[in-house]
Amino acid sequence: MAARQQPDARALDLVGYGWLVATALPLLACRRYPLLAFAVSSVLALTYYWSGYPGGPAIVLPGAALFVLTRVRGPATASIAGAALLVALYLVHAGSSGDWLPPLPAAGLVAGVAAVVGIGTALRHRRAAQRATREQQAEHAQRLAEQDRLRVAREVHDVVAHSLAMINVQAGVAAHVADRRPEEARKALQHIKEASAEALTDLRATLEVLRGGDRKEGTAEPSASLRHIAELIDHAQAVGIDVYVRGEPGELPPDVDGAAYRILQESLTNVIRHANQPSSVTVQFGRRDGSLEMVVRDDGMGATAPRQGNGLRGMRERSEALGGRFTASATVEGGFEVRAVLPVPATGS
Repeated sequence: MAARQQPDARALDLVGYGWLVATALPLLACRRYPLLAFAVSSVLALTYYWSGYPGGPAIVLPGAALFVLTRVRGPATASIAGAALLVALYLVHAGSSGDWLPPLPAAGLVAGVAAVVGIGTALRHRRAAQRATREQQAEHAQRLAEQDRLRVAREVHDVVAHSLAMINVQAGVAAHVADRRPEEARKALQHIKEASAEALTDLRATLEVLRGGDRKEGTAEPSASLRHIAELIDHAQAVGIDVYVRGEPGELPPDVDGAAYRILQESLTNVIRHANQPSSVTVQFGRRDGSLEMVVRDDGMGATAPRQGNGLRGMRERSEALGGRFTASATVEGGFEVRAVLPVPATGS
């Protein structure tokens, strides 16, 4: 059609067709080398027009390359390249004979280049926004996975460490009195049996909850509630430590109730494992300014080992996860004190 409208143009022969195909070939490498592909396609298109072959829509090919260049390299580079193409078009048109472009004013060419750059820029921004959203989702998923791993580690540590501490103490008692007082040895072994059975039951129930599956019939509920505080007291008294409870925690939401129980459990475990000859532990509950304050203080004569590691870190993480505060330090009298302040929503009061 372009040849019929340009009777003075050269006949489109095999070389002309090859020239047009060559103008399109750089588009195959446009994503990898966008600027080079645009330059090569533009040069081939302009020299094709200069050669005297019939004009036509060959300029669309550099336009497509310009679109890809905008998406890959950005609007600044594409605008410069588009302006260079317009200048080259003008120079080629001014130095050639014949009307080799379809009737299109200069303003239309400028508008066309601007439209290509504008559309490419919009799609570039959209792709960047989608990529940022995917990255945020991936980071969020990774953060949730990390939180889940920490939660599992805390739960398993709290469930297992307490029972193992009881078992360790009772095993030491049994070994010490086995020959001289076999009755006490049997009693210690009975405590070991009960503690290990409770640990297995509690661990199984905890893992069921952590897996997110339905609890099977006959599986006990996890005992992470201050309603089961009597069991913790019994465990401590079984190894010769008196526990005195002052105050009442009151009604608590499940998350606060579970966190308070685990903090108390780990505190008593630390007393058994690390305190030097403790005889008693005082647990004090109080409600103040919409928060539960729990203080656990032993009367030991100093720790047999530094109270650092997963236990204190887990208690602090539980408190801070609820927006609360946690402190742990030695007392002036020589014992150790753990203090946790946990916010209690109004609905849980």
